Amino acid sequence: MNSGQEQFLSFILERVKDDKVEEAKELLVENFKKLTEGNFTQDDIMLFLPKMIALLKPEKLEEVQYVVMQFAENFSHLLPNSKLG
Repeated sequence: MNSGQEQFLSFILERVKDDKVEEAKELLVENFKKLTEGNFTQDDIMLFLPKMIALLKPEKLEEVQYVVMQFAENFSHLLPNSKLG
């Protein structure tokens, strides 16, 4: 995991429901691994988003959505056939 991913992980984990931190961490690490290996697809994004949204504290959702979009734009070049935004 690179430093940007570690920062993103920390940011997200601070905003998930207290009893869902480990689940969120596993989900993020799994998807970071796919991203790093070049195996992260649009389908992965579509599966990831609803799972992650369910783990977030409701009052943090808007803040996280904004940061996730920034993160996605920064890493969109790593996605095959990327069409984000």
